[in-house]
Formats: sequence, C-alpha cells, structure tokens
Amino acid sequence: MRHFLLVFLGLFSFITVKAQTQPWQGKFEPIDNLLAPPNSYRTASGAPGNAYWQQRADYHIKATIDEKNNILSGEETITYHNNSPDDLSYLWIQLEQNVNKKGNEDFGSINNTIKEGINTRQMQFLTRAIDFPAGYTIKHIKDHNGKTIKSLVNNTMMKVLLDQPLKSGASMSFSIGWSYHITDRSMYLLSREGYEYFPEDDNTVYLIAHWFPRMAVYNDTEGWQNQQFQKLGEFALEFGDYEVEITVPEDHIVASTGALQNSESVLTKTQRKRMALARKSFDKPVMIITKEEAEDNEKQKSSKQKTWKYSAKNVRDFAFASSRKFMWDAQAVKLPTNTVMAMSFYPKEGLPVWQEESTKAIMHALEVYSEATFDYPYPVCISVNTSNIGMEFPMISFNGGRPKNGKISDGAKQGMIGTIIHEVGHNWFPMIVSSDERKWMWMDEGLNTFLHQRTVAERYPGFNSTTPKSIVPFMSGDKNILRPVMTASDNELFSQFGANFYLKPTVGLQMLRHSIIGKDLFDQAFKEYANRWKYKHPNPSDLFRTLEDATAVNLDWFFRGWFFTTDHVDMELTNVKWFKVYEENTNIEDRSKTSKAKIVAQGQNANAETNDFSGGPEVINMASTPDAAYGQFLSRLDEPEIRKQLSGKNIYEVSIKNVGGLVMPVTISWEYTDGTTEIDRIPAEVWRRNEYQIKRTFIKDKEVTKVNLDPYFEFADTDTKNNAFPKVDSSSEFDTFKKKKASN
Repeated sequence: MRHFLLVFLGLFSFITVKAQTQPWQGKFEPIDNLLAPPNSYRTASGAPGNAYWQQRADYHIKATIDEKNNILSGEETITYHNNSPDDLSYLWIQLEQNVNKKGNEDFGSINNTIKEGINTRQMQFLTRAIDFPAGYTIKHIKDHNGKTIKSLVNNTMMKVLLDQPLKSGASMSFSIGWSYHITDRSMYLLSREGYEYFPEDDNTVYLIAHWFPRMAVYNDTEGWQNQQFQKLGEFALEFGDYEVEITVPEDHIVASTGALQNSESVLTKTQRKRMALARKSFDKPVMIITKEEAEDNEKQKSSKQKTWKYSAKNVRDFAFASSRKFMWDAQAVKLPTNTVMAMSFYPKEGLPVWQEESTKAIMHALEVYSEATFDYPYPVCISVNTSNIGMEFPMISFNGGRPKNGKISDGAKQGMIGTIIHEVGHNWFPMIVSSDERKWMWMDEGLNTFLHQRTVAERYPGFNSTTPKSIVPFMSGDKNILRPVMTASDNELFSQFGANFYLKPTVGLQMLRHSIIGKDLFDQAFKEYANRWKYKHPNPSDLFRTLEDATAVNLDWFFRGWFFTTDHVDMELTNVKWFKVYEENTNIEDRSKTSKAKIVAQGQNANAETNDFSGGPEVINMASTPDAAYGQFLSRLDEPEIRKQLSGKNIYEVSIKNVGGLVMPVTISWEYTDGTTEIDRIPAEVWRRNEYQIKRTFIKDKEVTKVNLDPYFEFADTDTKNNAFPKVDSSSEFDTFKKKKASN
C-alpha cells in the first residue's frame, strides 16, 4: 500500500499544486462540529431518543372583556407537570403583554430611523407621543391552598419562587389573577393582537392572543427558554389541555381555539341548525351568521354579557376573537382520519372576497398539508379577517386582506389567499411540530412557507409563487450585512428577516425536493420528520439528521452552505472544448483538412481558450497504451474496440468555475445542430476535490451548437450571464431553450 501511495502521489502532485490556487474551505466536511452531539434524548438519526422528555402545562382560565374600558381580566389555574429528570426550585412564566410597556428595552428598536417626510404613524412608533396603558397587572399568585407565592418580574418574564423544589416526576397547581389594557393595534409596530376600532358603526373587533401568563419551556438542550420577548422572535410553549370560559358582551360572536362546549347557551336555535347543516356540507360553506344578522348585531350595543366555554386538548397555546360585527360561515373538510370544520369570521368590510375565498383556502391548506405531513388532528380550523396582519395560533388565525369599496385587485386577492393558507399551515409548524420560534424563526416560517408555496402551486396554479429565482436579489446582497439562516430570530435585520427566515429555507427545501434528493424520497423524509416530532420540540439538528437518515443522501455540504454561510450560487461556464477522435491507422492529416482542425498530439495546447464552435473540433491522436501503464495487471483493454466506439464521436470538455462559493449540483443543457436538446445532471459531489473549478468530459453523437448551465433555474444562480457557451446573453438563451424543450 505504501509503495502504491507514493507512486500515486508522484503522478498527481503536479495536479494538486496547480489546483489549490485558493484556500480549501471544507465545504464537504461533516457538520458534526456545528450541531449539538446526539444523546439519549435526541438520537444521531434525528429522532427523539428513548429518554426524551418534555414538560406539560394544563390550564383552566376564566377571562372577561370590559368593552367600555378595553380591559381584559382573568383568573387562571396552571397545573404544571415536571417530566424532566431535574428538580426545579423556580418556574418561569411568559408575560408577553409587557413588551408594549413604555420603557420596554425593545421599544422602538425594530424600525428606528427618522427621515424626511416620515409620516405621523411612523413617528408614533418611534416616540410614543400619544402614550397608552399596556402590560400586565399581576393581582396575585397563589398555590393550591391559597397561599401567596413569591415572584419576580423581569420585563416579559416572571420568576415564580417555590418554597419547596418541584421534584422530578411531580406536578403542582397554582393560580394567577391578572389584567391588562387591550392595545389599539394601530398604535404600535408588529401588532400581533389587540383591538381594531371601526368608527363608521362605532364597533370593535378584538383579537386576543398571547393574553394570559403562560409557562415557558424547560427542555433538555438549554434548560429554561426564558429569552425575553422582543417581537420578532415569537414563542416557545409547552403542550397541555385547556378549559376556557370567555365572557363578552351578549351580542358578540366569539371565534376561538378549541371545541365550543355550550352552543345551546350562546347560539340561537337557527344558528345551531345551520351549524348542523354545515357539518354535512363538504362542497360549499353554510352561513351561520349572515350579513343582515351581523348588521343587526352592530346596532345593538348590549350592556349584558354571556360566557362562551371551550375545551382544547393537547395544544400549546390558545387565542380567540370577539366582535358583534362578525359574519360566520362553515364547511366540513373530510380528511382520511378526521373531519374538520373549516370556518371563517369576518366583518362586512371583508365582503365579497372573504365569503368567496376564505373557507375555500382553509380547505385547500388542510388537504395539502395533511397529505404532506399528517392529518390535521383538531376539530376546527378558523380564519378571522382583520387588517394588516397574518398571525397563527392553534385552530385559529388572524388574517389581513380586505377589498376597498367591495373591490380587490388580483394581486391583493392573491396576497389575502396566500396569507390564509400560510397562517392555517402554521397549525403544523410550529403549533404541532413545536420548534422554538424565539430562537429559530426559520424552523417554523421556512418549513411552513415551503408547504404554503406547494399548496399555492397545486391549488392556485395561476398565482405567483416562490421559486429559486425569488431569492436571487437577497443572495446577491452585500455580504457585509447578510447573515446566515442559522441566526437567532431577534438578531436578524428587520429589512431582511423575511428573505432569510421565510424565503431562503423555502427555496432550499424546494431544491432538495426537486433537484437534489428527488420528490418521492424527499416527501417521505419530510413526512418522517413531521411525524417523529409532532407534539414535541425539535431543534435544527433533528431536522438535518432526519433528512439524511431517511434519504441515505449526504446533505452536510448543503446544510453547511445554505444554512450556515452567506455564500451564493454563481457558476461560470468558462469554456467548452470540442474534440473528435479518429482511429490510429487513419490518415489524420486528410481528416484534419475536412474538419478544419489542428492536430493536438498528447494534449498539446489543451488549455487554449475558445469562444465558440466556429473553428470546428480539435483532433486528438489517441495513442496505444504502453505496457508500463498497466502496472502489474496482466489483462489488457480491447483498445481497438475503444477506438472504434469513440471514432467520429464528438467529445466536449466543459470547464466550470464556482464564483459564488456555494457548491450545488450542475445541470447542463445541450442544444444540437438538428434543434434537439438534452440534459445532463451531475451531483454536487463533483466539487469534492476542487471547490472552485471543475472539468467534465461528455461524449455526444451529435454536434452541439449551444451549452447552458442551470437551464431551469433550479439553484438560484445569481448571475446567468456567465452560464452559456458560446458567450451570449444567457437569459435569452434560457428562454429559447425552455421553449424548445417544451415543444419537444
């Protein structure tokens, strides 16, 4: 072995020296050093381990809306189950409403630029010139015996100090009394909840979310996830069962997480009959509350109250909406293992498009996402119309998009439908596959946008949708400010988080599905990840490892480049050389005259650059192999047969340079003189031995007129002008190629 190694090194050392003109970056090395090591909780395959555990929190909540003063007050009992192997001497509670307090550490920091012509609302975001009350008033925290429990509040987190540690395997119950002023959503930026006031009829739509003190996550990878809420990074939450009573004005209609428990008390006999009809209507929605009935409700302004009761099993959060303005429609959606009631709530300002499209969009999302992952498990799925927002919670989402004077542009309609699909899709990611949004926004937004775009492509083929081309402007950006996908949620630039956390992971998954792994194998692996981690807390390493484990495809090079760096794809087709081979005993000089090509003996002038194919092929005199080249092998190749097989064939040597730094598979299109086309696909591993430039040889029966890289734009190449040979305007060449491919 040593002798062979020395001979090998001697033969190829000149190639190594020549190739390494740029520093080696290890683009194909394992990413083990970038991931937490596997253990008994999280295995090397990406699955939960046999010792995996997670905490649980069950809630009983009673809440009341004071419409006159816009105050929400509540009393909740939390039963917390310590399933960890650790004894806990304190608990952390999330108090997200405190983020709206004046003086909050994050106030005004998301968009803090004063510029010429700044509008008044933007100035309000920055200065809070009109102050408003916000944040929790914690009235009490008591144990199950009514004894006061001490606590300390740190901004959006509250530390509950226990007299005795909560032992591993034990549980405890305690109660919290609280209230807060519901905020006007127009008053502050990134308003995920609050109220919207309609001056024309003097009514309000309440969107009530992250409204009650909630248990923070305690897990095996970081202990307490008690990172402060700073608006961009959303939530990390434990699963539990909820029993919730919501008291609102008598003429209000409530849309909520969970199954309604007292319909006979809050719905009229007519409304209950309509709901029964809707449960059997699989082809169109049934109106539960009509426009005329909603308009009558708008006029009542009842001073009486009534209580809506809901039950929700195994959810990680709870939200609701309440208004006397709501119209309400519902339709049944049949899934293989479950029938779901898809429902939409909207004011008359949403007509006609919400009545026409909202529940239909819910149905499409339920069907496509269920097929791609697992059947939607909950009894209802609700879309509530509001302004300027898309926000998700278990079983319910708040979705913007409204017509103006009953009319809506095609673009706005597409945006509205896309928002509904996207927010409904969040029921899977992260409401069930419960990743840590506060730390890794891309794990829920990116995966969800990927399936959202798949839903649009399959159910709304005429709509615009995300493709690899969508990410090119971002990938082409200034590397001094670009950040990797693997950046914590609150640390991304506000102007870039949409591209980095939504679009880039989406495009990456599209590449894996369509161009790297293949649709069938990828779909099975993605479903495997979703089912492994439903009702659990996955981390990025669990996703990466599962996709490799379930496909037998080494993807470390892809995860390293796409998620951990800001490299981009820019492959340059630097040269294409054309050769022909003739048998050794032919008159080469005569052949060269007809081909108008020079003789290249033993590779002389092999590095000469060419601009096109107009000079004809170079002719190679292929010599016989000397015996010494076979070493100690006694067998010999049938060299006459090899020459015969190659004789007269067209040989093309393609040279490609990796300009952008991000390695990707190479797709080459060939257009022949007879007008036909052909595709060759080379896996990304072609870059293993040289990360910066490669050469590849192809044998073709026909003569080639044009060569293009990435003709279908699968890999987000940021500069297509250097993808073609002969050197021409590559964008027009791609268009021509696609048309010919389609016609063929």
